Amino acid sequence: MKNLRIYGNKPFNVAVIHGGPGAPGEMAHIARQLSSVRGVLEPLQTATSLKGQVQELHTVLKENGNLPVILIGFSWGAMLSFIFAAQYPSLVKKLILIGSGAYEEKYAVNIMKTRLGRLSKDEREKALSLMETLNDPAIRDKNTPMTQLGQLFFKADSYDPLPYDSEVIECQYDIYQNVWRQASELRSTGKLLVLGKNIQCPVVAIHGDYDPHLAEGVKDPLSRILKDFRFILLENCGHYPWNERATRDNFYNILKSEVE
Repeated sequence: MKNLRIYGNKPFNVAVIHGGPGAPGEMAHIARQLSSVRGVLEPLQTATSLKGQVQELHTVLKENGNLPVILIGFSWGAMLSFIFAAQYPSLVKKLILIGSGAYEEKYAVNIMKTRLGRLSKDEREKALSLMETLNDPAIRDKNTPMTQLGQLFFKADSYDPLPYDSEVIECQYDIYQNVWRQASELRSTGKLLVLGKNIQCPVVAIHGDYDPHLAEGVKDPLSRILKDFRFILLENCGHYPWNERATRDNFYNILKSEVE
């Protein structure tokens, strides 16, 4: 798999960073929308470690971007962009965090409980079965059950979703497992949040009020640590604001105004 897709025309001063870890391609819709106003890079992370993903992103942006760039990260991609902006502050003009994960562990403890509680009984049993499969070392193909679990969580994470075809190229369980383990440790030790002291650019967080990743887990920690931070809460909106019936147009208006 190539690790970059390009939208629009030069200069490429916006980059959209997907989540997962291990869900490349999901930012294609946002990249296409923004390409009407900016040249957009869509890096597709292939590295299997946190350090490797940061370095891979550095290489892609140095070779293809018009630096400094506006980084737009979604979910895990928001956290990766946060880490990148802390390590390479001169390369990032603005940081936009969409549906970011929490920056302190205490805000993340009930995410799974919330998701499972939003599913039907049959869906919940299916989700629990898939999680058991992912934890079974005897099963070699973990990408398929990860994809199926992602489909269930998409439902749980959405408030009033529009019809949607996932643009994830391939769910990559090995990348998810390895990278998220390292990122989770960074968060649980408090080191993730401390990195924010090194970020020099403006930071804007856009978050849905129905997102199981609590808005407070982004707003409260980052308000304490960042020099220039704004938080935008979208009502009646889940984890994927570009796919919510009530908020999609407003979300894209906000996003385009932030990159112009």
